[in-house]
Amino acid sequence: MSETVKKDGTAGEVKPRSVRVVLMALMIAMLLAMLDNMIIGTAMPTIVGELGGLEHLSWVVTAYTLATAASTPIWGKIGDMYGRKGSFLTSIVTFLVGSVLSGMAQDMGQLIGFRAIQGLGAGGLMVGVMAIIGDLIPPRERGKYQGMMAGVMALAMIGGPLVGGTITDHLGWRWAFYINLPLGAVALAMVTAVLHLPKKKAKGKIDYLGAALLTVAITSTVLVTTWGGTEYAWGSAEIIGLIVTGVLSLAAFLFVETRAAEPVMPLHIFRSRNFTLMSVIGFLVGFAMFGGVLYLPLFQQSVQGASATNSGLLLLPMLLSMMVISLIAGRVTTSTGKYKIFPILGGALMVIGLFLLASMDTGTSRLVSGLYMAVLGAGLGFLMQITMLVAQNSVDMKDMGVASSSATLFRTLGGSFGVALMGSLFTSQVTDTMSERLGPQAAKAAGSAQLDAASLQKLPEAVRDAYQHAVAAGTHSAFLLGASIAVLGFALAWFVKEVPLRGAGPAQAGDEGAKAAPAPQDSLAH
Repeated sequence: MSETVKKDGTAGEVKPRSVRVVLMALMIAMLLAMLDNMIIGTAMPTIVGELGGLEHLSWVVTAYTLATAASTPIWGKIGDMYGRKGSFLTSIVTFLVGSVLSGMAQDMGQLIGFRAIQGLGAGGLMVGVMAIIGDLIPPRERGKYQGMMAGVMALAMIGGPLVGGTITDHLGWRWAFYINLPLGAVALAMVTAVLHLPKKKAKGKIDYLGAALLTVAITSTVLVTTWGGTEYAWGSAEIIGLIVTGVLSLAAFLFVETRAAEPVMPLHIFRSRNFTLMSVIGFLVGFAMFGGVLYLPLFQQSVQGASATNSGLLLLPMLLSMMVISLIAGRVTTSTGKYKIFPILGGALMVIGLFLLASMDTGTSRLVSGLYMAVLGAGLGFLMQITMLVAQNSVDMKDMGVASSSATLFRTLGGSFGVALMGSLFTSQVTDTMSERLGPQAAKAAGSAQLDAASLQKLPEAVRDAYQHAVAAGTHSAFLLGASIAVLGFALAWFVKEVPLRGAGPAQAGDEGAKAAPAPQDSLAH
């Protein structure tokens, strides 16, 4: 590697060519984690047809999501304590082992268990990418590379369903997992060869009790948002029990963290106003983005008659807008060092975009809905990478891993809450609208399942018309909720304090380790 590693454990100057090689390896690893769920979604009907176990179908996704969310903070802390490169390589290997085992699964139970192993690795992939970038590139320079990360996300969301369908049709569903192996092998080889980071020696032991309590709290939260209103009623004993478990384990976790020698999530990082604000805004970004990704294709398939095969392409206006704006925001941040305006602009556009999407009805054309999506995408583009950039700039270098993992975790939980709450509202509205138009019995007979364009054409005209109006009403309610939540993000953005980015300005040019400098202080008390 062409960067020099100083005796104090900080990285010195990094040549742009070396940075690009390392970033290419990191982006491949990031693509692995993001592409997997997109590919598997398309293959699931075939998997169920061969393995059976339809009643456990949701657990194929839930096991992966749970393991990813629960392991995210732990991977971040391990990287901080024992070194980033080793933990990152371990997460890649774990993900690939889970992929191989998933492809070899002989029944649904095995597949669910192996997907959990995959999820454990995926948690380390996302955190590792963000933390290594935080180690190698000063915040002031990091904006230049934001477009790459947004591009990888767009590639995964657009290409995932298309690749998944092609692989399943021509090679079989098992190759939807095996396809990870060549990508993972390239990432492993490149990271091993070109990434050189200082090794660290832990001064204390991993906070196992804190990690266990946090895992229970995250698991309870994800299960509440996954099962609430679907598997179990919101007021059922199961959901209430999970909520109580989550609250108690979170309280115990906070108590333990104040006394642990090496807390898995040091609470002092939340003393930074910017870090706390970015964690909350990141949660809201996840809420809006994952809700949009879920319900926009559904609206276009059910109401506008689009093909399900091209479901990824339906999101193109939003994803391209997000990628372009993210690239522009990154370049401006690098050249000026200014960033406060971006969370404000992003928050405003996210609110406007969601309100526009909430206004769609059965007469909305694809062109108009595409323009609305582009507005939402622009808002997300201003927010996606800036939230991580500011969060990392708000902590000391020794906490880079836990800062990256915490920011990633909040965004993941936001997505989980967004899908659950918007989904519950959507389902309720669809059922009510169908009942109003067809009557309770007819609505029940027609069902409120998510029907594609081909299935809709087989329905009687009255039922089809009622279903399309019901889906339009459901998406209206879901996006209206998203817009209302996004207003909070816009309000919070005004309180962000524009702290100078580390590595910025001529004054730091001769500094031995600009990236090792303490985090600028933006205490909540200021």
